[in-house]
Amino acid sequence: MTDPNAFDRVSPAESGNWQASWETEDNYWFENFSSRPYALGPDYYDRFRPAFRYGFESARHSLGRRWDDAEPDLEAGWERYEHRGEAPSAWDEIKQAVRDAWERVTAGSTPGAESRKPQVRE
Repeated sequence: MTDPNAFDRVSPAESGNWQASWETEDNYWFENFSSRPYALGPDYYDRFRPAFRYGFESARHSLGRRWDDAEPDLEAGWERYEHRGEAPSAWDEIKQAVRDAWERVTAGSTPGAESRKPQVRE
């Protein structure tokens, strides 16, 4: 049996197609944001958008690395991330959004990722 959510997984993009890949991810998270436990409401997507982008970009460069191993480096890197926005959130506020985007990219490529992958509401 095939996975009905397989179309939701991110495929690694060629460098020239990166922007299109992020636009696809941005659309996905915009549509699914309100179902996440940290969502404060649909109007708060812009606050979490940089976190989704950071998780997406970071995971693409770290395929094969587990979240628990990468998280300390990601936390340190968040302070230097160029797309944090004008009023950047603290790591503790956005960590779960970064992790959701990270695991969406790495699903199936890290040990145990399948059991941690974000669930899509029907």
